[in-house]
Amino acid sequence: MNPAILSARIRKKLHAAGSSPFQLDVSLEISPGISILFGPSGAGKSTALDCIAGLLTPDRAHIAIGDLVLHDTEQNINLLPEQRRLAYVFQSLALFPHLTVGENIAYGLAALPHDECHQCVKEIASDFHVEELLNRKPADISGGEKQRVALARSLVTQPRALLLDEPLTNLDAQLKTSIMNDLRDWNRARNIPVLYVTHSRDELDTLGEHVVAMDHGRITSEGLPRDVLDAPRSTRLAQSAGFENIMLGVVTELREADGIMRVQLGLACNIEVPLGHSAVGDHVRVAIRAGDILLASEKPRGLSAQNLLEGRIVSLEQRGPLVIARVNCGALFTVHVTPRATRSLELAAGKPIWLVLKTYSCHLVND
Repeated sequence: MNPAILSARIRKKLHAAGSSPFQLDVSLEISPGISILFGPSGAGKSTALDCIAGLLTPDRAHIAIGDLVLHDTEQNINLLPEQRRLAYVFQSLALFPHLTVGENIAYGLAALPHDECHQCVKEIASDFHVEELLNRKPADISGGEKQRVALARSLVTQPRALLLDEPLTNLDAQLKTSIMNDLRDWNRARNIPVLYVTHSRDELDTLGEHVVAMDHGRITSEGLPRDVLDAPRSTRLAQSAGFENIMLGVVTELREADGIMRVQLGLACNIEVPLGHSAVGDHVRVAIRAGDILLASEKPRGLSAQNLLEGRIVSLEQRGPLVIARVNCGALFTVHVTPRATRSLELAAGKPIWLVLKTYSCHLVND
């Protein structure tokens, strides 16, 4: 039997008091394995999951897992959530506090004979390393253990697909990686689609295999994490993806033969960026990662990078393993450097400095 693909074409308009209507309009195909639905808060990620799970009724949709149609507006099909056999793990986890871990995991197996139910619970508890916790209550286990129990409870029913709405948000990166590795190991034999929602770049770096980026209720791009997040399409997505410099500029020159254009940032800062669909005089937004900018104590020579900007350090702030430098080059840039580089370059507020930016580290983004 071929692995089932989760497909969804969804349109849904939501009306919130005191705000303009929100329009969800997405088309998804999620293959077996772990896919990340990524985007800023309010992009529509959780709404899409709720429609797939049957907790929200779309205005118009076709949702299917393999050959089984879960919702089709034209055919008047709308299976109840419990008929869809989709597992859904929320950020709150929603474990039953009055039940033991074993009873929580067994909750969806009430129709099975006792011995078969016991064996299923034992196997899934072993898969997620909670077999020693079966007689404890949720209040007596750690946050990471609760996440493992929530996954075990959802997956013991052998769902057709798994939906995860930021269930690992409060865990550190190492624990997230450990739990998701267990999920990958479990899914290696079952091969079901797993759709994981997050707005955290750190979570995506920890978990991501395939990424679907969303903003304002629409899908903006999808593919490998580096392909999607290294070239964000929108300002909000760039911010979520960790671009610290998002700057307004004006196109001053087009050089089509060279594949670049010149953009003026601020009062007197001109940089070269990849050629976009713009004309001279157009206002554009440029996104640049702080970690993609190099500092030099004197003007560099013999570089392929074309953006060499003379400026002055405004401030330095050490934050964990990084030093955050703010540099005025006619426009204010945020730059990340190491403490060692800070010492070797003798960086200090007020010191003259040169910034080096590769052309293709400068990304044009929409509002």
